[in-house]
Amino acid sequence: MTRNGNLPTIKKTENSPIIKISGETSPTIKISGETSPTIKIIALGGLHEIGKNTCIFEYDDEIVLLDAGLAFPTEGMHGVNIVLPDMTYLQENRHKIKGMIVTHGHEDHIGGIPYHLKQFDIPVIYGPRLAMALLQGKLEEAGVANRTELRSVMPRDIVRIGTHFFAEFIRNTHSLCDSFTVAVHTPAGVIIHTGDFKIDHTPVDGEFFDLQKLAEHGEKGVLCLISDSTNSEVPGQTPSERSVYPNLERIFYQAPGRLMVTTFASSVHRINMILDLAKKQNRVVSIIGRSMLNVIAHARNLGYIKCEDNLLQPWHVVRNLPDEKVLILTTGSQGEPLAAMTRIANQEHPHIKIRKGDTVVFSANPIPGNTIAVVNTIDKLMVQGANVIYGREKGIHVSGHGCQEDQKLMIALTRPKFFLPVHGEHRMLVKHSQTAQSMGIPAENMVIIDNGDIVEVSEERIRINGKVPSGIQLVDNAGVLHDSVLKERQQLAEDGVVTVAAAVDWDGKLVAKPEIHLRGVVTSVERSLLQKLVQQTMENLLNDRWQEFARGFEGEDLEVDWVGLQVQMEQALQRLLRRELQSRPLLVLLMQIPDAPPTKATGRRRRATARVAS
Repeated sequence: MTRNGNLPTIKKTENSPIIKISGETSPTIKISGETSPTIKIIALGGLHEIGKNTCIFEYDDEIVLLDAGLAFPTEGMHGVNIVLPDMTYLQENRHKIKGMIVTHGHEDHIGGIPYHLKQFDIPVIYGPRLAMALLQGKLEEAGVANRTELRSVMPRDIVRIGTHFFAEFIRNTHSLCDSFTVAVHTPAGVIIHTGDFKIDHTPVDGEFFDLQKLAEHGEKGVLCLISDSTNSEVPGQTPSERSVYPNLERIFYQAPGRLMVTTFASSVHRINMILDLAKKQNRVVSIIGRSMLNVIAHARNLGYIKCEDNLLQPWHVVRNLPDEKVLILTTGSQGEPLAAMTRIANQEHPHIKIRKGDTVVFSANPIPGNTIAVVNTIDKLMVQGANVIYGREKGIHVSGHGCQEDQKLMIALTRPKFFLPVHGEHRMLVKHSQTAQSMGIPAENMVIIDNGDIVEVSEERIRINGKVPSGIQLVDNAGVLHDSVLKERQQLAEDGVVTVAAAVDWDGKLVAKPEIHLRGVVTSVERSLLQKLVQQTMENLLNDRWQEFARGFEGEDLEVDWVGLQVQMEQALQRLLRRELQSRPLLVLLMQIPDAPPTKATGRRRRATARVAS
C-alpha cells in the first residue's frame, strides 16, 4: 500500500468478487477526517499453544476473520474429539462480521469453521481452491453449507471485505500446496499475516514463494508483520520438501516385500512423491483412511496430484498382487486411535494384517503431545515382524514451517514497523521476538500476547489494550461439553465412582440400610465397613439437622427441603470417602423420598411440596 500517493483505480470484474487494480498493484485506503486510524487485532487461538489458529481484524463496526482452526485433545480430555477456541466475542459481535480469509487447508486453520457456523453466520469466505474444496465437504457434512458463501482465489488476487478491508493473497510455500500469505490493507496501513510458511526454493509443484510481492510491500511500507513462530527455536533454514525424495527412493528400493507408508493426509507434495516412486518401482497403490482418500480426491480434481488411474487400486484388487508390487498409503502417522495405521498396529483392522517382511515407513515426525502414541504404534508394528523406518535422522520428513533464517528473510523483505509473533508456544514467541530484534525492530515495536488480548496498532504505536473472553470449547460426539462434564470424566478416570442409594421417610429416618456400589475405586476398606460408615454418617446428619430441612404447620402439610438435604448429605459423604479411601471418587447419591407428605387436617398437599426433588 502506498501511504502517501495517488489513489489507484479500482475495478470489479463482472460477476466476480476479485478486484483488479490498474495503475498500481495494491489499493490505498484513506479515511477522511481521521489522521491516525487504529486497527484491533485479536487472536482467539494459536498463542502459547499449537493449533486452533484464529485471528480477528476489527475496525469501526467491521470484523474480518483470518482462519478458524481446531486442536486435538490432550491425554486428560476423556471422550473429547476436538478442541475449539472460545468464540463468545464473535457471538456477541456477529452483526459486525463481514467475511473470512483462509490461508490454507490444514485442520488447525479451517477445522473449526463448521462448528462456528452453527453459532453465527459468516457472509463470505475467501481462500485457496484446495482449502475451499475441503471446506465445502466439511460444511455439507455438518449441514451448514447455507450459512456462508465460499469463493476461491488465485495468487495476487485482491478482494474487498466490508468497507475498510482489502485482502491480497500472496503465494507462499508450506507442507500443504495452495497456501497463502495475506496482505490485509486497512485504514491504518498494510498488515501482513504470513500464515504457515517456509521458504522453499525448489518446491515440488513448481509454485514458488512470491518473494517479489513481499519485497514490493516492504518497499512501500508494512505497518505490522504477524508471523508464524513454530520453528523459531531452530537455527538455519528449513530443508526443501524435495530433499525427502532421494531418501524415500532409497528406502523403497530396499524394501523386499509390501510397503506401508503413513504421512499426514494433507501433505499433498509428499503424496505426489510417494505416488511417483510407486510408479517407478511398478508398485500399485491402495489408499487406506477416509481423510487420505478425501484429500487425494480433491487434489486430483484440482490438478495438484497427477497420476494415472491404474496406479491407484482398491484393497480387494491390491491384496491379490505379489508383495513386491504393493504399496499401502495410510493415515495414522500421529498414532490417532481410529486411524488406519494405529488399527493395523493394534491388530484391529478388518482387512490388513502385518506380515514378516513388511516395511512400514513413518514419513512424518510426531507433533507435540503425540510422541507416546506414535512410539507405542511403532513398537506394536515391530513386535508383529514389520521393519519400521522412522526418525529425523532418516531424512524422510521435513517441516512445513520456517526456521530462524526463513523468519529473518521474511522480516528483511517486509521491513515492518511493528512485529507480532503468533502460532506457537510461549518460548517460541519469545525467541521469534528476539530474532526480530536482531533484525533491527525495536523491542517497543512488538508485543507478545496471549489468546484474547486486544492489540491496537496505528501509525504511531502498538499496544495491548484490554482482553476479550478466551479459552476453549470441548466437543465430543454429542456436541459442546461443559467444563463440569470434563471434570467429572477426569475424576472418574482417576478415582472411579461411588454410588450410594438410600431411602428417607417423612420422619427423617432411613427406611433401610443404604446400598453402595464401587466402580474403578481402589481401596483397602472392606465393603461392609464402608457401608456401615456411610449409614452412620447419614443417620447422624438426619438426627442432628432434620429440623433445618423439615417444617410443619397446624392444619397444613409437612414441608421438606429435599434438595437442601441432599446437598448436605452429599457433602458429608464426600468428606467421609476422602478420609477413608484417601482419594476423591465421583459420588452419585440416589436419595429416594416418599411421594406424598402426611396431612394433619384436610389431607390436601401444600404448594411448597413442589420443591420436593430427588
